[in-house]
Amino acid sequence: MVGVIHYYQAIIIGLVQGVTELFPISSLGHSILIADLFNWQNLVSQQSDKTSLFLNFLIGLHVATAIALFIFYRKTWYKLFKGFKNSVKERSIKTVNEKLAWLLIIATIPAALIAFLLQDKLRAIFAVPAFAAIFLIVNGFILLKGDKKEMQQRKSEASTGSMQVSNKEAAIKLTFGRAIVMGIAQSFSLLAGISRSGVTMVTGLYSGLSIEAAARFSFILATPIIFLAGIYKLPELFSSADRSILGPTAVGAVIAGVAAYFSVRFLDKYFQNKRMLPFAIYCFAFGGFMLLFEIFS
Repeated sequence: MVGVIHYYQAIIIGLVQGVTELFPISSLGHSILIADLFNWQNLVSQQSDKTSLFLNFLIGLHVATAIALFIFYRKTWYKLFKGFKNSVKERSIKTVNEKLAWLLIIATIPAALIAFLLQDKLRAIFAVPAFAAIFLIVNGFILLKGDKKEMQQRKSEASTGSMQVSNKEAAIKLTFGRAIVMGIAQSFSLLAGISRSGVTMVTGLYSGLSIEAAARFSFILATPIIFLAGIYKLPELFSSADRSILGPTAVGAVIAGVAAYFSVRFLDKYFQNKRMLPFAIYCFAFGGFMLLFEIFS
């Protein structure tokens, strides 16, 4: 039945959402491609609708993901809130946490505005399996470019012996102009198949950050935009004419939140000494497979 979301679908999509929102491989792209691969017509038929029960279901998953990110980085967020409060009170920016707080605010504004203006339009046009597969391949090239930049940086660090602590590094190296660019960059994730974390990390690398600093800044930056988008549309979930999705949404949200917590816990350590290359290869492989699947199915 169109419009009905089954519990087994909620569990699978919840798991996929929780993992792929943080791994640089596109959660929106995977939600579209997985539904198509399993021939879940009740979900596929709603992907490009401006309003649908499935989109309301995804709202709950995104809020759970944002909560998981906030819990994992709770100590960092406490310092940022404190830094922001002190900065406003003193009307100056003196410390690392004060500057980092303002960098996050400035980077969030363009992403929020672009999402507000274009999200529904882009979904109506591009939220279909064929486009998702193509953009996932494009995402692979973006990650490949980032991996090349990462390797150049590591060679440079090895020769100079210069290393920075990630949060401090972001505050030192990022200008407010670069923060705006990173905010705009993460808006490309509105295209199903382009990863929010991936494109933001690559932009961070080209802004002079190490992969560790770029990854951590990306995860922290994702928290407010995901949470705000979820809260903005959350009333649609509870005002839905079909309350049958509330149960599957609750189950999917729990799965997504747990998966997101362990994903960011893994990735926060992974990017301390690992490369983006495996994720690029995955995007080429799965994107290429799904594109052929669309052509010949």
